[in-house]
Amino acid sequence: MKRKDSSIRQLTYCQAINEALVQLLERHRNIFIMGLGVDDCGRIFGSTRGLSERFGKKRAFEIPISENAVTGVAIGASLCGMRPIMTHQRMDFMFYAFDQIINHAAKWHYMFGGQFPVPITIRTIIGRGWGQGAQHSQSLHSLFAHIPGLKVVMPSTPYDVKGLLISSVLDDNPVIFIEHRRLYDEKGAVPEEFYSIPLGKARIVKKGRDITIVANSQMVREAEKGAKELLKSGIDAEVIDLRTIRPLDEDLIFNSVKKTGRLIVADTGWRNCGIASEVSSSVAESVFEYLKAPILRITFADTPTPTSAALEKTFYPDSEDIVYVAKRLILGKKIKRKKKERAILDEQFKGPF
Repeated sequence: MKRKDSSIRQLTYCQAINEALVQLLERHRNIFIMGLGVDDCGRIFGSTRGLSERFGKKRAFEIPISENAVTGVAIGASLCGMRPIMTHQRMDFMFYAFDQIINHAAKWHYMFGGQFPVPITIRTIIGRGWGQGAQHSQSLHSLFAHIPGLKVVMPSTPYDVKGLLISSVLDDNPVIFIEHRRLYDEKGAVPEEFYSIPLGKARIVKKGRDITIVANSQMVREAEKGAKELLKSGIDAEVIDLRTIRPLDEDLIFNSVKKTGRLIVADTGWRNCGIASEVSSSVAESVFEYLKAPILRITFADTPTPTSAALEKTFYPDSEDIVYVAKRLILGKKIKRKKKERAILDEQFKGPF
């Protein structure tokens, strides 16, 4: 199936999630969705709109505010042949369910010799831009990617979020499915048919010859912007969207670095012990001889997530950071850094509800 076709209708990232959920529930009676907000007025930012009306409250329903207990219920259902989809509106509150996710969901298949798969998909949302601060805006994907037995997915486009969500729910392993709130209103071509995208396969967003930029989630959009700006300076960047961070598509990354000889990793998380570090170390271990320059990482500032718009502008990296780092890496001299513009609230972004 071709990725881009002007004849395919355009959906937002949020609409693509909703369509995937509808099609999954239509085709598989053993699939249900539950979570805080599934059936409230906001419907998890619109992603679960119409599900309880169409499929009934036994297949799309609210849960009590008891993340650890209800995650255990979902795991039990998956062990009995169901394929539950559990949704957290904030990734931060998954800390309450760590015992269930890490000590149970991730390990049952291994501990019982492959007899008991745990096909649970946990949707969770990360984001920025509405002043949610240190306890509601954390990107914790590297914590889950550290655990054997879990798969971790981070779609960046409407096309991918639909195909990867379908693959995640039909996978026999527990999947942490991470959606970026800032992407919810982004539009893209999405086929109407039921389709899937293999987990563990990255994609080349843009081909290039001078430098490889590996990114995930919302940073893919920033990498695309940065690559366009770099072309004005004669720098041809190759942009890779990881799509899934566990399993990691190392072969695609290695082949790109062999071609370009330079690597920047742009992550929606912190530097220490993060995905940027994992990608960097994998490249250094496997294709070091092809590198023409040091590997550079673009990550969050090493502080808790701020609340104010002005601090957010400094805390979150963007395309300007990518352009600056890429020029410094390739031109090999000190580049005058463009001062970031004063933070301006995005009037199109309506916040959490």
